[in-house]
Amino acid sequence: MFGSYLLHILAFVGGAFLIINAVLAAVRSFVLPRNESVLINNWTFMGVRFVFNQLAAGRKTYAQRDRIMALYAPLGLISLPIVWLAIVSVGYTFIFWALGEEDWTQCYRLSSSALLTLGAENAESVWISAFSYSEAGLGLLLMTLLISYLPTIYQAFSRRELVVSRLELRAGVDRSAPTLIRWLNRSGSLRDDQQQWEKWEEWFVEIEETHTSLPILSFFRSPQPGRSWVTAASIILDTAALIISTVDQEDDPDLQLCFKAGCLSVNRVSRFFDHQAHAEAPDITEDKDPIEHPDRESFLTAFKQLGDLGIALKPDREKAWNEYRQLRSRYVEAIDYLAKLTMSPDLNVLSK
Repeated sequence: MFGSYLLHILAFVGGAFLIINAVLAAVRSFVLPRNESVLINNWTFMGVRFVFNQLAAGRKTYAQRDRIMALYAPLGLISLPIVWLAIVSVGYTFIFWALGEEDWTQCYRLSSSALLTLGAENAESVWISAFSYSEAGLGLLLMTLLISYLPTIYQAFSRRELVVSRLELRAGVDRSAPTLIRWLNRSGSLRDDQQQWEKWEEWFVEIEETHTSLPILSFFRSPQPGRSWVTAASIILDTAALIISTVDQEDDPDLQLCFKAGCLSVNRVSRFFDHQAHAEAPDITEDKDPIEHPDRESFLTAFKQLGDLGIALKPDREKAWNEYRQLRSRYVEAIDYLAKLTMSPDLNVLSK
């Protein structure tokens, strides 16, 4: 007799534990304004990502992989309420059994009925009826949370992509730092773009906040296959690093603040996925032409391009190269990790 009571108590506690964790996962995901890593969500996203990694691994070109991965974030987001509701259903199944409904099949029917059809099954007691109504309320709450926050997610996505699209207009189709510097120098002075650097600084600050509090945003791909928020961040940071290290002018505080905000943003987003979410960047077959990251030769090419534009450059080229390399070391690992994690396009943004 005592053993039976103990089993019922354990079943009730276990069911309550599952329900509480599912509700907290939903609240921490969409309501709590902090960059918290939720274990249930991580497992869900990793499971969906594993399937998409297998599908993308057999594709030889970036365009083919991009077409597949475009569905990952939307399907991963839709999977969350399904997992939450499934956990709640199992939790209430245990509770109904603990309250005296001895048939496990009937317990499952009661739970599913309460969760999906507002209690069409008849309960044996008032207590079971009360818990079935609470389950119906929780089911509606979980679905409402996701539906309510979908506009917030897409608004953040839209604001992010607006900057990405505008940057492509300025950096050209080759998406290179010298091209962007040429546009910034359209008035003959690289110090006349205070407003532009302020906008990019605000963009970096928002990226840090939204892509850690709503991490699935990082995997929503740009409407155009060749664009990526990671590539855009790399272009802006490489441009800032190139100006700071190479251009012979007084320090620009707005540029410096933008560069600092960008380094903090990409590093914090990277650490969130690497340390908190434990997300591994997949090894994907590259295109025939491998991605080449900026090195000494590409820096020298960019240096020459800037000189051809008539921009005053620092006389010591070797010193400029060393400073550029030191500045780039502040963000390059984070950019490379995020590029692999999100399967971004080519990151050869210093020169083409």
